[in-house]
Amino acid sequence: MAYDPGRDLLWLLLRPWVAVPRLIQVLWSFTGLVLVLLVRGSSADAKVQQGVARSILNTLTGLGPCFIKVGQALSTRPDLVRRDWLEELTRLQDDLPAFPHAIALKRIEEELGAPADELFEEFPDHPIAAASLGQVYKARLQGDAWVAVKVQRPGLQFILRRDLVLIRLLGVITAPLLPLNLGFGLGDIIDEFGRSLFEEIDYEQEAANAERFAAMFADNPAVYVPRVERMLSSRRVLTTAWVDGAKMRDSRELLDLRMDPTALIRTGVISGLQQLLEFGYFHADPHPGNLFARHGRSGDLGHIGYVDFGMMDSISNSDRLTLTGAVVHLINKDFEALAKDFQTLGFLSPTADLQPIIPALEEVLGGSLGDSVGSFNFKAITDRFSELMFDYPFRVPARFALIIRAVVSQEGLALRLDPQFRIIAVAYPYVARRLLAGDTSEMRDKLLEVIFDTEGRLRLDRLESLLAVVGQDAPAPGKELIPVAGAGLRLLFSRDGADLRKRLLLNLIRDDRIHTDDVRALAGLIGRTFGPGRIAGGLLQQLNPLAAV
Repeated sequence: MAYDPGRDLLWLLLRPWVAVPRLIQVLWSFTGLVLVLLVRGSSADAKVQQGVARSILNTLTGLGPCFIKVGQALSTRPDLVRRDWLEELTRLQDDLPAFPHAIALKRIEEELGAPADELFEEFPDHPIAAASLGQVYKARLQGDAWVAVKVQRPGLQFILRRDLVLIRLLGVITAPLLPLNLGFGLGDIIDEFGRSLFEEIDYEQEAANAERFAAMFADNPAVYVPRVERMLSSRRVLTTAWVDGAKMRDSRELLDLRMDPTALIRTGVISGLQQLLEFGYFHADPHPGNLFARHGRSGDLGHIGYVDFGMMDSISNSDRLTLTGAVVHLINKDFEALAKDFQTLGFLSPTADLQPIIPALEEVLGGSLGDSVGSFNFKAITDRFSELMFDYPFRVPARFALIIRAVVSQEGLALRLDPQFRIIAVAYPYVARRLLAGDTSEMRDKLLEVIFDTEGRLRLDRLESLLAVVGQDAPAPGKELIPVAGAGLRLLFSRDGADLRKRLLLNLIRDDRIHTDDVRALAGLIGRTFGPGRIAGGLLQQLNPLAAV
């Protein structure tokens, strides 16, 4: 079931009776699309471009599962697609008519070794949902144990192998003719897409992904991951516990169910940040159909349930640390450091001249920050950044395709529930708390990099910025400051804080004389931030949450 472009190309070339009819069908569909692009693609009229984008959408949808997935992948790639087409492509849905129920029953018997009515106490005669790659049934085991049974569409491996070969072939041939910012490495991008797609149809791999994901959040009551029923699962059939809850699509529906959309958004964003910046393993497709709102609350966090673990990916330790620093550099408007972060991550070549790029970054990203962290909009940044990619030597490394998809999907879900939501307003306090805690050597190094300049001078403005955003999105900021204060004191007086103490001392004694201005300013900052009133309020809410209401 593994994707192999060379092998699959040979496989299709040896089957012309398969390749030729499908190629004619694909070419016929794309010929009409190319004519639309030639006639209307260069228009400056926004409505015309919206119509072009809709033609792309309809063409991909009509060609079936593999092309639908291509459209979904393109919708997260601002380096490949014009900015004014992205909005329409993000509307791609993979809902399709269900395949015959008898075929699903036959597949269950073939895969699990017994008919569905013997394996389950109750099995329905129709699926509860159908998608491009499979359909889901709600069945019952003994007692009141309800499960979700996902059955893969017939012939899917054949369809994907056939169409991926044609997509790769047509993509490489037509890339120079289309108004796409393809840059280089198109074959690698398609191969990365193919590998992830074949992993998605391997339900044994998805079961392992779900169990790994569940272990990460085992101690977090706000995040629920359904248990995998291994005895009722195989490579093409996956059975998991049923997730009770509402799909996170409509805030009014959630309010009617007495659920708090804001609390649910916070849980989704924070759990997503933990996946990317702590665990290094993340759910790459957190769209509204894969996240369920559940009753219950843990502090200011709502309870959510994740499903569909076919599209998962990992991020390296070095990339995690660089991303953490990039968030801080962006908020601090340190665009020189941000440009270097882009080089480290591979968005810019190591030999790229940063001098013309730094002011361009400031122009595109600086204005989007506004006067506060809360005004930052990731989607707006993505739209404007796509313009920058056409003018400067930026490209998205293949390994970041799914990360971008995950972040864009996460913010899209949040904005669906709350149009005023800003993902960075939650992300930055999270990063600030991690930095100030200094609980790993990497975080301690990054903290020193942030609060001291290259000459060793203390940057009180940056430290104040970090402290200011801690808890800014929480109901009781004082409560959020208590663990930060404790972690900071432990770091300062521990063996791990030796470098921090040394830098503070060198900052006090410079040029052979004592400088007390910075020390007094630091003391004043600490006094304002950790004043008795704020801390007492936080303690009061910890002891009695109702006292702060």
